[in-house]
Amino acid sequence: MKKNMTGGEAMALAAKANGIKQIFGIPGAQIYPLFDAFARQGFDVIVPRHEQTAGYMAMGAAKSTGQPAAMAVVPGPGVLNASSALCTAMGNCSEVLCLVGQVPSSYLGVGRGHLHELADQAGTLNSLIKDAVRIDKAEDSTAIMNAAFETMTSGRPGPVSVEMCWDTMADSWDVEIGAGSKHGIKPELDLDQIKAAAKAISSAKKPMIMCGAGAQDASAEVLALAELLNCPVTAFRSGRGVVAEDHALYVPPVAARVLWDDCDLLIGVGSRLEMPYMRWVAGSDYHQKPTDDRTLIRIEIDQAELDRFVPDLGLLADAADACSALISELESQLKPNHSRSDEIAEIKTKAWKLIHKVQPQMDYLNTIREVLPRNGFFVPELSQMGFATWAGGMPIYEPRTYISEGFQGTLGFGFPTALGVKAANPDRAVVSVNGDGGFMFGMQELATAAQYDIGLVTLVFNNNAFGNVRRDQQMGFGGRLIGADLKNPDFMKLAESFGVAGYRVSTPAELKPVLAKAIDDNKPALIEISTETGSEAAAWEFINMYETPKL
Repeated sequence: MKKNMTGGEAMALAAKANGIKQIFGIPGAQIYPLFDAFARQGFDVIVPRHEQTAGYMAMGAAKSTGQPAAMAVVPGPGVLNASSALCTAMGNCSEVLCLVGQVPSSYLGVGRGHLHELADQAGTLNSLIKDAVRIDKAEDSTAIMNAAFETMTSGRPGPVSVEMCWDTMADSWDVEIGAGSKHGIKPELDLDQIKAAAKAISSAKKPMIMCGAGAQDASAEVLALAELLNCPVTAFRSGRGVVAEDHALYVPPVAARVLWDDCDLLIGVGSRLEMPYMRWVAGSDYHQKPTDDRTLIRIEIDQAELDRFVPDLGLLADAADACSALISELESQLKPNHSRSDEIAEIKTKAWKLIHKVQPQMDYLNTIREVLPRNGFFVPELSQMGFATWAGGMPIYEPRTYISEGFQGTLGFGFPTALGVKAANPDRAVVSVNGDGGFMFGMQELATAAQYDIGLVTLVFNNNAFGNVRRDQQMGFGGRLIGADLKNPDFMKLAESFGVAGYRVSTPAELKPVLAKAIDDNKPALIEISTETGSEAAAWEFINMYETPKL
């Protein structure tokens, strides 16, 4: 039945029909009717202090829950402020709905210079994200929003923006809001391809499985396949936690690199396979196919990804469906090769000891892991601590509990993203680990944490520098430092000024009780870890491993 409502309310209700209940965003002139609808319809609205944070918070919520999350911003500079978060969400496969305003409809494409006008807002966004669409008539809200959710959740997930013109949003319309869409449409399995892949796997001597973001909802199936083959499973960033990293078959990157030398078949599950084909080979030339003689099987839900890096056998399928089908096909063909267990265990143990030369990061990460509950969330940053986790530090035990920025490598994503993780998971522990440089990109969001009582525990390792920039300039540019050293505020006074609990420590032993208390309090907290400039060991020898590490 049709009801009279504003275009903004139609937009909000169509999003609500698709499961959106929480909004991260900042109100403004072109979207007042939309925010008014949020208020009248009982949405949980969190207003950060920068549009960039609205995008990151939505990304954190989506990534940690596996469900779509939404943000709302004004057009032009508002959505451009959020663009770094949107392109990061595209890079790490996050289902983010961006609701955005637009100039009045009569001004579209005119170039008259209306408030917040962009020459082609949808075209600009389409170069960054999965799709950008507009609702021109409020009565089309259900159809267009449902199509947006199908795009966002089907195939390789990614953000979609839906815009509405200022006058359309403010005017009253007779609208019928229908049911939401069917999310996550999956491709059908090609059983012939499954049989071909199973045949190749059954003849392999030393297979390996590598997980990416596309495997996050296939944890049980990936583990069952690994156990059937008794083969190692590894991951770089986005595939962390698919298999619990204290499981006998999970191996961190260093151990995986050692095992790689004898691997004759690789099964990539929802992964771009950045480690073996970009970080374990010298040179920076793009190759559309592997140049080694290993058999490569890729399970991918996106045909375009299979075309970008062509495997010997490509399975266009949902990860869980494909793994289950492979198991069914393989169960009668082989039994687990238990002879590999000792080798995997020995290499894993030696690799874990080796990466402990990355100090003091590893001692701090071990301390955090001791305190953080098994199902707690860990959100790194582009920092010396974050890079140590890329090398395998900080074991992750459950899917979606390590929230990565993906291939964009976005400095400053960590703290605001972690706020979104905690807002979407208020009853679970969330720890944000930052360098001082990355944290300062969004430190104003301590106000958001305090205002909405978001119980995020934020660690800032303060070495008064962009640590990686400083090291690179010292090693590769004759020690000429430019823009590497920082003068920081007093972080304890900063925390106090925002009304957030502040603590300062300087050793892992000092951190442990403070972190435990902060997690238990479940209140916004800032913990500064004082670190001497340039004192951290580089983790890069365990990330870009062109040669096999010597265990």
